[in-house]
Amino acid sequence: MAKRPMYLGHVNVYVRNAERAKEWYEDLLGLHVYDYRPGFAAFMSADEDQSHEVALMQIGDDAPLQQRRQVGLNHMAWRLESLDDLKEFYGRIKAKGQPIDHISDHGISLGIYLRDPDGNGVEVYYELPRAEWPSKDRVFAKEWGRGRFPGPWDAEMEPQPQPVAAE
Repeated sequence: MAKRPMYLGHVNVYVRNAERAKEWYEDLLGLHVYDYRPGFAAFMSADEDQSHEVALMQIGDDAPLQQRRQVGLNHMAWRLESLDDLKEFYGRIKAKGQPIDHISDHGISLGIYLRDPDGNGVEVYYELPRAEWPSKDRVFAKEWGRGRFPGPWDAEMEPQPQPVAAE
């Protein structure tokens, strides 16, 4: 068997204005800036042992914005350590007046979906430890049920599909 990658090291995202995007990722997500080149790029990371997890590459104010459901990157996801951390982060989102696209309970994780200033999708989420997954193979099986992640977001949760009763 051929050697496989260790993990995803970083994602490179086009933005209209690197400074504006850098400030958003710093202020809302708390990312560390390892390198900032005004008018060109910002290299940022949540894990300060990594050179960067996201590179924000400036392409200019006239560049077309992201369109929903186009081919390409849907979103980048930033994992939080605990459900309490996600609750605290939700409070930060609300305090800053950041619009939330939607909140989804995936059975083993809960994700809060946002858009950066250029429309790029960003998720912050908490995932159960692997030992608590109902299955080791089908990680997003709908039959697992939902509701493992109660919190301040309950009123904003997207409707979950209801199980169909067997006849």
